Amino acid sequence: MNKYSNLDKTAANFSALTPLSLLQRSAQVYPDKRAVIDDDRTLSYRQFYRRCCQMSDALHRRGINPGDTVAILCPNSHEMLESHYAVPMTGAVLNAVNIRLDAATLSFILAHGEARVLFYDTEWENQVRAAIAELEIPPLLIAIERKAGASKGLADLDYESLLKEGDPEASWQRPTDEWEAISLNYTSGTTGNPKGVVYHHRGAYLAAMTNAMVFNMTAETVYLWTLPMFHCNGWAYTWAITAVGGTHVCLREVDALEIYRRIEDYGVTHMCGAPVVMNMMLEELGREGLTLSRPAHFALGGAAPPSSVIRKAEEIGFQVTHLYGLTETFGPSTLCVPQPEWHQLPLEERALKMSRQGVPTHGLDEVAVLDMASGEPVSAEGNAMGEICIRGNTVMKGYLKNPEATETAFSDGWFHTGDLAVMHPDHYVEIRDRAKDVIISGGENISSLEVEEVLYRHPKISEAAVVAMADDKWGEVPCAFVKPVDDCDELTPEEVIAFCRENMARFKAPKKVVFGELPKTATGKIRKNILRDSLS
Repeated sequence: MNKYSNLDKTAANFSALTPLSLLQRSAQVYPDKRAVIDDDRTLSYRQFYRRCCQMSDALHRRGINPGDTVAILCPNSHEMLESHYAVPMTGAVLNAVNIRLDAATLSFILAHGEARVLFYDTEWENQVRAAIAELEIPPLLIAIERKAGASKGLADLDYESLLKEGDPEASWQRPTDEWEAISLNYTSGTTGNPKGVVYHHRGAYLAAMTNAMVFNMTAETVYLWTLPMFHCNGWAYTWAITAVGGTHVCLREVDALEIYRRIEDYGVTHMCGAPVVMNMMLEELGREGLTLSRPAHFALGGAAPPSSVIRKAEEIGFQVTHLYGLTETFGPSTLCVPQPEWHQLPLEERALKMSRQGVPTHGLDEVAVLDMASGEPVSAEGNAMGEICIRGNTVMKGYLKNPEATETAFSDGWFHTGDLAVMHPDHYVEIRDRAKDVIISGGENISSLEVEEVLYRHPKISEAAVVAMADDKWGEVPCAFVKPVDDCDELTPEEVIAFCRENMARFKAPKKVVFGELPKTATGKIRKNILRDSLS
């Protein structure tokens, strides 16, 4: 025992970390400041906090206890945002569900998570009705009626009626252990049933503080919800915006001109989203000749932005930051921190720097690129490929009711992402592919991301994805799925292939090009499994 070890934790010097305390603080510091702007109401921080306490008390009176699951099926709205506080304030676990899931998957999630309550927007009445029909023990149904003339359908009562059952002065339940679960997020599994990723209060708190820091957020921040709140709990920005006393601007549906209007009307400073959202914005605003009256930060997840996208974004007024993360890491786990000297580089060189996945966020201990065979770090020279592995505080507790998958994911003391990358000399990580997306052609590895980067440089291409296609001679060859820019009917497969051969090693160029819309997940990620299946 050393001389410091007899000093104990007490109520005076220790409490479990939880993002719920961030709302309590902002309600005290900024009681009359606009916290939430939605289509049907605007809430101050005092009102926001009181409504969350009131709903928490109402749920408690309805028998919701610590460890119970409360699900919500709803687009970005004040109800969805309130649930991120009200539900865990009872000690229960929030399960924010993807609104684009089919009824069978919704039914599986409700049963697997053992949801005691389901809040749902009545626009999804049919899906809920079909999903509930398959359940032996259906949850208490609470309707969120946001469209004129909507009825509560199957629901036992509506959101505002339930709210009135609670006391806005009621105290809420702080976790006794910060390792307690705060939320449950299901991965958009491409094979089999989705896995339930469990978040803890400690990770949620640290993810909120980290994300506010990396995005330079302050009390002046006005955040537009283009990213779904159901996706990794909105990358923890449901808690991060509140932490700094910023303003949440809700957005029910992604529409480029509506996004532009809200940016201009409310002075939006920050937003997040997938490449599909950015591409939609750039196409529509470019067509209309619209630019932002003030710069707005856009944190871009998913595929790295090509130089053409960065150039168009900057011309319109967006400042792009590239992020990388997974559901299992509370969303962002690395970001491409811009170095001062990058601003002096020509656009093409700067885009190459900005397209890397970057360095760890503050909530993590380490992000490493490990050799798949030895488990040792690869050389940091920018060419040796290995798997991105992560450890630290903003990593999930594990997969619900799936010890085998949890053990596999956490083998050797790391969370294994399945993403293949290189480590550059400056310790910036750059993804080269998903392990399953590497195309092995004649014994040579071809990165689908490398081919996609070239495709995105073509001025007539809006979106692109590359997958492996069986070939009698080479085993596998690249096949490109391409969505041309709007109003372009001149692009041919031959032109696309020739362009690739001019800009990369010829053997890496696609051998086939398919035109059309690209299937996506609810968060805008291109579903390569569907593209691969279409070639079978």
